[in-house]
Amino acid sequence: MASHCLGQAQSSLDSALSAVKIKCTKEGRLDPLLLDQYQLVSYELAFCAAELEAAKSMLDYAGLNCKGDKLVENIVLSFCAQMIQSVLQRLLSQSADINIARQEICQQMSGPQLSQLFERYHSADNLASIGAQLIQGDVDTLASSLDAEKQMVRETFSRFAADIVAPLAEDIHRQDLDIPDTILSQAAELGCFGTCIPERFGGLMPDDKPDSLSMIVVTEELSKASLGAAGSLITRPEIAARALLKGGTAAQQQRWLPPLASGETLCAIAITEPDYGSDVASMTLKASRTAGGWLLNGSKTWSTFAAKSGLLVVLARSNPDTSLGHKGLSLFFVEKPIYAGHEFVHQQNAGDFTSQPETVGKLSGKAIATIGYRGMHSYDLFFEDYFVPGENLLGENEGEGRGFYYTMAGFSGGRIQTAARATGVMQAAYEKALSYSKQRRVFKKVLADYQLTQVKLARMQMTITAARQFSYAVASLMDQGKGQMQASLVKLFACRAAEWISREAMQIHGGMGYAEESAVSRYFVDARVLSIFEGAEETLALKVIAKDLIAKAK
Repeated sequence: MASHCLGQAQSSLDSALSAVKIKCTKEGRLDPLLLDQYQLVSYELAFCAAELEAAKSMLDYAGLNCKGDKLVENIVLSFCAQMIQSVLQRLLSQSADINIARQEICQQMSGPQLSQLFERYHSADNLASIGAQLIQGDVDTLASSLDAEKQMVRETFSRFAADIVAPLAEDIHRQDLDIPDTILSQAAELGCFGTCIPERFGGLMPDDKPDSLSMIVVTEELSKASLGAAGSLITRPEIAARALLKGGTAAQQQRWLPPLASGETLCAIAITEPDYGSDVASMTLKASRTAGGWLLNGSKTWSTFAAKSGLLVVLARSNPDTSLGHKGLSLFFVEKPIYAGHEFVHQQNAGDFTSQPETVGKLSGKAIATIGYRGMHSYDLFFEDYFVPGENLLGENEGEGRGFYYTMAGFSGGRIQTAARATGVMQAAYEKALSYSKQRRVFKKVLADYQLTQVKLARMQMTITAARQFSYAVASLMDQGKGQMQASLVKLFACRAAEWISREAMQIHGGMGYAEESAVSRYFVDARVLSIFEGAEETLALKVIAKDLIAKAK
């Protein structure tokens, strides 16, 4: 029944996408300027697609792994009912632009099967019943769909996160400290930095097949302890590794992948610029040819972990003809000394290079003060005639002008990993809320005895499980060379969900949730960044998801 109702909702979404395509097609092609006149409807349709894919992932999870588990079945069907209702309400609000009569959508919502699904699984009584079972059983997570090997990986990093990261997390956040070497060194020993690097280069990923799921599992456990101090440790080496594997020469791969895998070399990504944000194709940081290599001039922003990293992956415009757009960009692997703290300046010395540059320059960085996501620090970077040897251009001569494509190869993994980070933050927030609800008394009853608290916890658990299973499904697709769209959809869904769930956890804590001494206040401010980095929500929804779905609509 749920599958049938999801199919109906998908058909309505497909019709909506087709209607927008017709309105935005000019001379047989989708016109970006016309599409920009339908940004609101495009934004809503992107979320519709994300919610439906999340619901389908939940159905697959229950059908394949959890047959006979009544709690899981109830949670999955309640989530499906919730997502279908959300999708139809979004379509209803945009009915004029999608050429679907409001009456038609209302008839679909009141159809016999969907009405039955709503009445049985989306009622307050049923949701409260789910919450009561979670509370009574002290259920942190639902039955796992992981095999024994992946479960062992999860348990290993769960112990590390609980024993090493969690005790330091609050101080790192409140005092805005650097991530201590205690965390970095022990994470390296566990192979944390090599989860997406093949074994032949010293990583943990099998040489004969990709393994995105291990990266997802590790990221979630680290993020549960601290997003800023551990959850993002894998992100940068993963992006760098995917770019190297996509476009690096054999010599470049051998040079950088082993130290990245071991954690000997930490890296940062320098893509975003002050005036362009997620508009990667419009980057202007200039790379000019000079004797023996290139000179970089310009600025980057939001380069996370730039000070403590000895390697920066920098996207720069190597062709001054801006009309070339993304085809004029190249990707450089820029080496620098390691610095601690919130500010650094590096003055190059010509004697440091085997080739003799005509000039050498300076690189300076300053941390951006943020409300959360502390520990790694994100920097504004300023390049002034900064010399980069020619062999540090990714792909060398053949890589010139292909930087955009290598960057996108790295970012696809970054999006699914960001979804895993969101799941980790959600899980931590839920566990704190579950525990506190059983202790806190309000009007002579513990919070856990109230229907609204039970409903909140039920919805939190079902959303977390959906994000987790969705990310697992996308990991499998990506390992088959597919799933680029799904990677964007799971990021859109999970990151928005993390904001809501961390808010609900804070709300369950009441005044204590707003106090810095409570971990849920950290989860709340950390979660807020998830919808911004690795592709801002609006850019992801409009320029990636909706644009592609509308273009492919029939």
